[in-house]
Amino acid sequence: MIHNRLESLIDEMLEGQILLDEALCEFEKLYIKKAMARHKQHISNTAAILGIHRNTLAKRVATYQKQESPQKGAKSSKQKKLTHRLKAS
Repeated sequence: MIHNRLESLIDEMLEGQILLDEALCEFEKLYIKKAMARHKQHISNTAAILGIHRNTLAKRVATYQKQESPQKGAKSSKQKKLTHRLKAS
């Protein structure tokens, strides 16, 4: 089931000329954001579930927060479409 949903999403992304780096970055960001929400923003618990070190997770979360704060409304149209597609899946 998830394989079919991913294939469909990938087809849409390829048609929209979404670059691989953009897709991976947005996927990781959303995946981490959802995992953090499920674990009530607890870095250590979330990192354990994701299979990464808590320091790695903390750095990535800080990077994402930094990216979103000053440029909150400055996403490209491709990034907006990709984020919307990932959230809809």
